[in-house]
Amino acid sequence: MDEPKEAGGTTGPGGTPPLPFRAAVDALRGARLRPQIEVEPTPAPKRLAPYAHALEAAVVDGEDDLADGRLVLLYDPAGHDAWRGTFRLVTLVRAELEPEMAADPLLPDVCWSWLTGALTARGLAFGEPSGTVTRASSHYFGGLSERPSASQIEIRASWTPREGLGGVPDTAAHLVAWCDLLAQVAGLPPAAPGDASVVTLPQRRGPQSR
Repeated sequence: MDEPKEAGGTTGPGGTPPLPFRAAVDALRGARLRPQIEVEPTPAPKRLAPYAHALEAAVVDGEDDLADGRLVLLYDPAGHDAWRGTFRLVTLVRAELEPEMAADPLLPDVCWSWLTGALTARGLAFGEPSGTVTRASSHYFGGLSERPSASQIEIRASWTPREGLGGVPDTAAHLVAWCDLLAQVAGLPPAAPGDASVVTLPQRRGPQSR
């Protein structure tokens, strides 16, 4: 996720990208998402795969961001042994938490279940999931001592979306599931009545100014 990037949301070796990659990117652009989530293209990494497309998103409440993240679609026409497929999705999701919530020893396991639960709830087939859940706390001293302590949760993960017709995964549905994860981390209620497949975050810090 920290590789050098090019302007625009897509990178590639030049020329017309392969049809499966173009179809997967078009599906991302056509996905219907919750109105609280703002999504836009962002520079994509250059060296993770021959082709890449990146999006960044924020869960917005008025002028405040409740959580933010990045989703990168990678494509290697030759396939990748570690991915066990030709496509890979890579993500980073972040949100501020109450310090006592961040200290919960079960938090990393719960956060990982939010990701896998969001994909499963949408009926998506995926493989080779991997990632990390990181808790970070900041405490201020001296001239900054008036600032309250802050805690943040960060989820970095990747998974292989199973391919469908024409070798193209349902990237729109994967984007919607990822937005479900982003909404859960932000503390939003489920998108639809009765959709409680992922545990809601019980506490988080107040909205952070954009």
